[in-house]
Order: sequence, then C-alpha cells, then structure tokens
Amino acid sequence: MAELPEAFHKSYLLKIRVAPSETAMTDVLREVSIMKVLSHPNIVNLVEVIDDPTTDHFYMVLEYVEGNCVEGADSPCGLGEITARKYLRDVISGLMYLHAHNIVHGDIKPDNLLVTASGTVKIGDFSVSQVFEDDNDELRRSPGTPVFTAPECCLGLIYHGKAADTWAVGVTLYFMVLGKYPFLGETLQDTYDKIVNNPLLLPEEMNPLLKNLLEGLLCKDPRQRMTLENAAEHAWVIGEEGPIPQYLCWCKRKRLLAVMPDGTETNTVT
Repeated sequence: MAELPEAFHKSYLLKIRVAPSETAMTDVLREVSIMKVLSHPNIVNLVEVIDDPTTDHFYMVLEYVEGNCVEGADSPCGLGEITARKYLRDVISGLMYLHAHNIVHGDIKPDNLLVTASGTVKIGDFSVSQVFEDDNDELRRSPGTPVFTAPECCLGLIYHGKAADTWAVGVTLYFMVLGKYPFLGETLQDTYDKIVNNPLLLPEEMNPLLKNLLEGLLCKDPRQRMTLENAAEHAWVIGEEGPIPQYLCWCKRKRLLAVMPDGTETNTVT
C-alpha cells in the first residue's frame, strides 16, 4: 500500500501553546509515540518518522488510505443502516483496541474516520489522544470537536476518557444514520448547553434496535452510558454479520506464547 508523508515545522510548533506546560510540538510527539505501538486493521498505520537534520522539518509517513472520510451530511437520509452498521463495527473494533492499550482517542468523528476503497474504516488523527495508566482513565483536558463532546466534558469536570470516546461514537452513528448532529447550537456555548440539557430526539419510525443503541451510547450520565463492549454485543451491531472480530496485538501475542507439555514453546496464537 502506498504511503503518505505529513510534514511538520518544528520551530513553529514549539511556539504554539496548547496548555500551560505543553506546546503543539508536545501533541505531535505524543501522537508519534502512540501510533508507534499500534497495529490494527481499523487504525491508520504509522510507517516511519523522518527527522531531517538539514531543515526545521520532520515527517510522519502514514499508511495511505485510498478513500474518503465517512460522510452522511450530503443526504438527508444519511448513509442507511447497512452502511452505517458496517462502518460502526469497524470503529468499535479499532476503538476497543485503543482502549485495551490504555489509549483515549479524544476526537472520534467522521472527519477522522477514513474509508478505504474496499469499504474498511480506519481511525486516524491521534493529535489529541492521551495515554492513561492501568484502569484510571480520568482526564482533565477537554478533547475533540464541540458537537462530539460528551456532556461531562462540557461541564469542565474531570471525566473518564473511554466514556467520552463512546459518546463521540454515538454522535458519529447518529450523524451517519440521520445526516445531522443530535445537539448543535448557533454558538459554542449554545452547543454545549444543548449537549448538557436537551433531550435526545429520534424519529418515531426509527428501527427500535437502532434507537435503543443510540439512546445507550448518548446517555448523558457517563455512569449509565453504554460501554463499547456492550455496544459490540448489541443486536443491531451484530445484525446478520455476527460478532465483531477480535484482533490480538503483538504485545498480547507475546504474553500468550504457549508452553507445550514437552517444554517447547509455540507461537501459534493468531
């Protein structure tokens, strides 16, 4: 597969302040460190990083995805359930892999979901992603794009990154199916107010299973919100395709090297 380089101007990034103790360069370096450990069919692959000592630039060489971002707004009817289900299954698979590696994406949205020519969705753009330790995914820095921001993030509170990612998956599914956003105001504050306070409105004629899934993913209380694991097992998601395939990463394969009765090792785990 072809590769796509992304160039960065180091001195410029060092001047941009994104947090009291962080610059845009910090975000880029974090993105590189995260992408280096990822290997999944539903995540854009980082091929290599080139730091050119003769210039002020360095390059991230990414896997080239020969398709477009997930769309839906062009049609008042969205993508349709069949396509939306296929895309959602890929997103859930990739995001569950990230969460299993203690990584919060932080900006799940259609623009960051690339569709290959064969119809496979790959999650990209890890510029605001964060790594957490153990099971403690508490975060402070508000992530992502306003219309995909979870209610607890709008309130400026400490929030759980995995639950916030799951909310963004719900907004993305809503967008794919209906071609619009569930909560959108005329200003940033108006959008946040609607995310926090407005009820979720769904068409009466919507498939009851799909409605149930959206209500679970877009539950305003993060403690009651459907988890990705539960979403993966939801009847609408399973559909006629069956359970979402589980992919075992290299680090877990190493831990699962089997010891045969005669003392020899085998690495036949796939």
